[in-house]
Amino acid sequence: MKSTESILVVGTGAMACLFASQLLRAGLKVNILGSWTEGIKAIRENGIRVFEGEKVQIFRPDLISPDPRDHKGTRSALLLVKSWGTANAARGLAQCLAPDGLALTLQNGLGNYEVLMEGLGSERALAGTITAGATLVEPGLVRPAGEGTISIGDHPGSGLLIKLLRTAGFRVEIVSDIQSLLWGKLVVNSAINPLTAILGVPNGELVDNTHAFELLGRTAKETSIVAERLGIQVPFSDPAGAAVKVAQNTSGNISSMLQDLRRGAPTEIDAINGQVVKAGERTGIPAPINQTLYSLVKSLVAVKTNRKGN
Repeated sequence: MKSTESILVVGTGAMACLFASQLLRAGLKVNILGSWTEGIKAIRENGIRVFEGEKVQIFRPDLISPDPRDHKGTRSALLLVKSWGTANAARGLAQCLAPDGLALTLQNGLGNYEVLMEGLGSERALAGTITAGATLVEPGLVRPAGEGTISIGDHPGSGLLIKLLRTAGFRVEIVSDIQSLLWGKLVVNSAINPLTAILGVPNGELVDNTHAFELLGRTAKETSIVAERLGIQVPFSDPAGAAVKVAQNTSGNISSMLQDLRRGAPTEIDAINGQVVKAGERTGIPAPINQTLYSLVKSLVAVKTNRKGN
């Protein structure tokens, strides 16, 4: 029996489709707010398609619309767009989120919560992180990349949202220091994502390549030093080891940054390595490795854009 309480998924990419499919599988009412034309078209025509082994399961949302007005009165929302789309998504949520509603960001990088809070107010914005991943094979078709725990900050209005997520089988934990986990994820992402994008390889090849392995560890360590200067204790004592472990555990995965680069889409380099560089500048800690990786990914995007235009 379909639940009467709905949840709004903001986004139509890999993680948005992954979350929406699991919520729908549990019998929850799921609406989707998106701006990606190809993604909306694919889901409307074919549903959300999810690989389960070599078979594909199909899930159809109750409503998918790019118009925030169609989602008026939303009480629970998950923000799962790319970081460069956060401001636009926040504007949409401001038009449809109920006065007592709550929007949870589970995006990569830093700065998303601040943008969401600016648009909605702190009483309707919540920061969190997720360790699972997914690969977008084509619009509306995703391949899951392992399960993970959703960690969120403490918020007095999060009861309904947590209930819906747990009903769908997600593991949800409330943490007292969400910034520690966000920076912990940033330590790993700042090392894995740009290196895989630059080299064009799956995560595991960073461990098998001697030079990439060394750079992986040095990047993670540099990011953790910036976090420490900010007074943030990342949730592991060995940043390099943490990055290596994630790369090994997700050895066959194609990072989201490499996926974006291959599709010719904007990357999240500004919200990942760019944020580390900015934080380093504010605190007087140089981050030359992050700066170099940032510049290289930006250069790759520019080259691909120029070739497409010629």
